[in-house]
Amino acid sequence: MKSAIQHTTNKVSALVRFTLGAAILSGSMLSTAYAETTTNLHSTWTNLLAEHITPINQGHSTAVDYAGFKQQEDTLQTYLDSLAETTRTEFDAWSKEKQLAFLINAYNAWTVEFILTKYPDLDSIKDLDSLFSSPWDKEFVPLLGKTISLNDIEHGLIRGSGRYNDPRIHFAVNCASIGCPALREEAYTADKLEQQLTQQTERFLTDSSRNYIKGNNLNLSSIFKWYDEDFEVGFRGTKSIQGFINLYVDALQLTEAQQSTLKNQKFKVKYLDYDWNLNASR
Repeated sequence: MKSAIQHTTNKVSALVRFTLGAAILSGSMLSTAYAETTTNLHSTWTNLLAEHITPINQGHSTAVDYAGFKQQEDTLQTYLDSLAETTRTEFDAWSKEKQLAFLINAYNAWTVEFILTKYPDLDSIKDLDSLFSSPWDKEFVPLLGKTISLNDIEHGLIRGSGRYNDPRIHFAVNCASIGCPALREEAYTADKLEQQLTQQTERFLTDSSRNYIKGNNLNLSSIFKWYDEDFEVGFRGTKSIQGFINLYVDALQLTEAQQSTLKNQKFKVKYLDYDWNLNASR
């Protein structure tokens, strides 16, 4: 009798171990599948960018092949649809890095799609103005359960949320214009976001056609004028535009005298005209 009971107990124990093991394996597989899905969320966008973005101006800028994007608009739309499927609950559960990468990609991809609605019959994104709203105020982006505008993404979800407080985003979001920082040749991702934002910032600051020192004048892109408050809120201990730029003196290859002047905020800042012409490859 004892042997029979022990045999039954062993079978039950084995069954429990098998069931628990299967559950753990199943959970692990689901977790892995979810991780792979979220990791690959932006892979289509990366592929499109790699194919239709060309570095110009010694790599400081990029030109966009909108005609090529137009030929693959169905693929672009599939990517945009995948972004639209993300719920606010899912988004809020992500890390800040993943959220910010998602929002930057969404802004850039929807801007390209917006240009395609009229391309090639436009010379600037401003040609998409209407009587009642600017291009950036038009609500046409289905994102996080709402239909919102490009301004809502940049100024509401990114800048206005208080979650990120990173002025380097201004060198990542792209307004489809020559004056804009380069549209990066790959999607932004959580695991590479810090490196990508640093590279984009250095890439823009070292463009002597948009940012340069001449005599006692620090000539900068109008981006710094429009968003000056973002450079004054303490990013990495900096409280001013000149303080922010001082973080990148190596990239700007400043002389010791220029570095000293910049550190002491002795430069007179002037802002350059912005080129709103379309950043299209010709």
